[in-house]
Amino acid sequence: MLATKEHKDHKKPKPIESPPFCDLCVLSWPKSSTFEGHSPGDPPFPIPVILLILSKTSSSTVPDPTSFTFKITPAQAAKLRTILEEKSFDFREVPYTLYGAQKQKLTINAYTSGKLLVQGKGAAEFVEFTIEPEIVGEAKLGYDEVHNPEMFQPHLGIDESGKGDFFGPLVIAGVYVDGKLPYKLLDLGVKDSKQISSDQKALDLAEDIKELIGPRWDVITILPEKYNDLYVKFRNLNRMLAWGHAQVIENLLTRWPECPRSLSDKFADESLIQRALKERGKKIILQQRTKAESDVAVAAASILARAAFLDRLKFLGEKVGVKLPKGASAQVKAAAAQIVKQSGAATLKTVSKFHFKTYGEVIGEPVAE
Repeated sequence: MLATKEHKDHKKPKPIESPPFCDLCVLSWPKSSTFEGHSPGDPPFPIPVILLILSKTSSSTVPDPTSFTFKITPAQAAKLRTILEEKSFDFREVPYTLYGAQKQKLTINAYTSGKLLVQGKGAAEFVEFTIEPEIVGEAKLGYDEVHNPEMFQPHLGIDESGKGDFFGPLVIAGVYVDGKLPYKLLDLGVKDSKQISSDQKALDLAEDIKELIGPRWDVITILPEKYNDLYVKFRNLNRMLAWGHAQVIENLLTRWPECPRSLSDKFADESLIQRALKERGKKIILQQRTKAESDVAVAAASILARAAFLDRLKFLGEKVGVKLPKGASAQVKAAAAQIVKQSGAATLKTVSKFHFKTYGEVIGEPVAE
């Protein structure tokens, strides 16, 4: 769907006092604040849940089509090529085309006749989140109410950012939707943050989301120094994620206790999540499924998480005087080496996740398991 700007008359709510939170984390709701109240060794605001794991096809019995055809102009073809380059597609020569592009099992051919062919695994998702909103400007795949009616019912969406990035924090965000909010978020152009082509677009959209949904969001930012301390205690990223998800769910349930369920991407065995969510006295249904970002609440949470990650990544880079790249590439390793050369290994540890292999390679010591 096309993004709109029809929510300017939405009044921002007055700040509401947030419950105490762990002093190891920064909670951005609705402005970044630091809370103290318990040590990281204490139970992390646990709540009992009924766990429901959804399969890929649980929301619909209709299989996704794998081939789509459009009529596009030369200007649209050029715009699409730029997007494909940003998404790291491999280009190749195909007869009678302006270009052919492929990434994994997804193939895109832009023909000289103006025909655009999108086919292969992930074609439906690419059409819905890229071709329709960014190229043709018309939605034809958006039969969400038919295929995913639960998306329009009250629920929490939880997602995270930064878990695969050497530099920067781990951010976990949650969004509560009810009433007409799912429709308004779709109208706003909300989609999985990984489908958004630029960092600035994610930052702008995050602000639009906050203005639209008012206080129905929660973000926890675990900065590298505190992340490293927690990793020593948890010894496992999935346990840390389960802990972080529990914090966000608890905070949102405190404000919206009528919420019946929470949805997130499947990242761990259900028993791990059950241990993180217990004894709070609030019972919800916790749903996990692969590709949960197709849900608009989870997608909104993914955008808020990405925006918070980008903001803190920039801040940390300015703090050490080195621009910090995303991911864990050779460019990242070069930036880490520059920090060590300028300021020493101790400084590197304040802006990075020390259990990554990159850390050991840069400082010349094995990474502790």
